[in-house]
Amino acid sequence: MRFSRFAVAFMVDDPAACRDFFVHHLGATVTVDLGWYVDLGHPDDPSFMVDFVHRDHPAMPPQVRVATAGTVLAFVVDDARALESELLAAGVQVVAGCRDEPWGQRHFFVASPGPVVEFVQQIAPDPAWMATNGL
Repeated sequence: MRFSRFAVAFMVDDPAACRDFFVHHLGATVTVDLGWYVDLGHPDDPSFMVDFVHRDHPAMPPQVRVATAGTVLAFVVDDARALESELLAAGVQVVAGCRDEPWGQRHFFVASPGPVVEFVQQIAPDPAWMATNGL
């Protein structure tokens, strides 16, 4: 299979709230806003494409109009701790605070009007953990 672009679409109750969150807190840009459908891009990465679709819109088959559970939208960032502080100061709800993982990630999770968002910073892994896990 060959495709020209990858996007993810989330069925949500309030596409405008999702738009505002991603624009205000993540620097996304609106490429399409039909009210029931919002497409976002990002000036730092032309491959970034996230859509929010009102779950009750007739364009969506009934089978996909369900709440999304267990979905996390992750972004790799340069400084997770600094970003966590910035988002906390802006009033964003942190679901799980910043922590370092032995496999080489520093990350935290925030609530959004749509999916939970994770911010991940690559750090040096713990050599003992890597050896114990055959890596």
